[in-house]
Order: sequence, then C-alpha cells, then structure tokens
Amino acid sequence: MSPRQLVILVSALFVAGCQGGIMPSLFSLTAYKIDIQQGNVVTQDMVAKLQPGMTRSQVRFVLGTPLVTDVFHPDRWDYVYRLEQGGKLVEQRKIVVVFSGDKLLRVEGDVVPATAAAAKPVALPAQEAKPAADLAGKK
Repeated sequence: MSPRQLVILVSALFVAGCQGGIMPSLFSLTAYKIDIQQGNVVTQDMVAKLQPGMTRSQVRFVLGTPLVTDVFHPDRWDYVYRLEQGGKLVEQRKIVVVFSGDKLLRVEGDVVPATAAAAKPVALPAQEAKPAADLAGKK
C-alpha cells in the first residue's frame, strides 16, 4: 500500500467517524446553566395580609422592600420575581402596590388573595372609600 493510498484511507475513516457513533455526542455537550432566582418572593399568604388603608411601612414589613420604586410614580411599588432553571424561564410574577398618599389603595398583579379577587368588583371600592372617609373625620 502506497503512502498516498494510506492517507486516503485514514482520511476516509476520519470522515466516516464523524457521521455517527461517538462523535455527535461529543458535540452535543453544553455548558452547565445555574438556576437564577431574582426579585422578591411574594406568596399568596403575604398578599392576603394586605388591607386597604395600611401605611407604607406596614406594607414594606409584610412584602419586603420593593424591587422597583419609580421616581415618576412615587405612589406605586413594583415587586417582580423570576426563576430560571437550566436557562429556561420557569416562573415569573409581578405585583403592583398602589398608594394614595401614605395609605394602601389597591394591589394588582399575579398573586391576589382569593377573597379579594371574588369580591373585588363590589367590596373593594367601598373599602377604598371607607378609610378615606375615616381619615377625613379624624382630622
């Protein structure tokens, strides 16, 4: 066998080896992607503790420090939570807490108490107006 034939044979074996077998599994290896948890974890129980008329400090005590406080909207706090596992988004939540002055007006977003969600169209407007009337009567 001549050296030229040997080179052709070895080259053919290398090319044939790339078609299947063990080589494709070597190229399918990827880097490990860590789990990334960002933001505030806000549970259903935490939101259930919120009541219209609570002060900002009481809300901060229940939910923790907000992730986003907007300079242009000082009466709005945003609580955002994201969980990525293996580079894929597994869970994402967003809670918006709205104040009127220093008092809690309403809670919007993904996690709301079941009783407030069912009674929201009827009960919440009356509850929102009630603390404002109480404050006006105390002054």
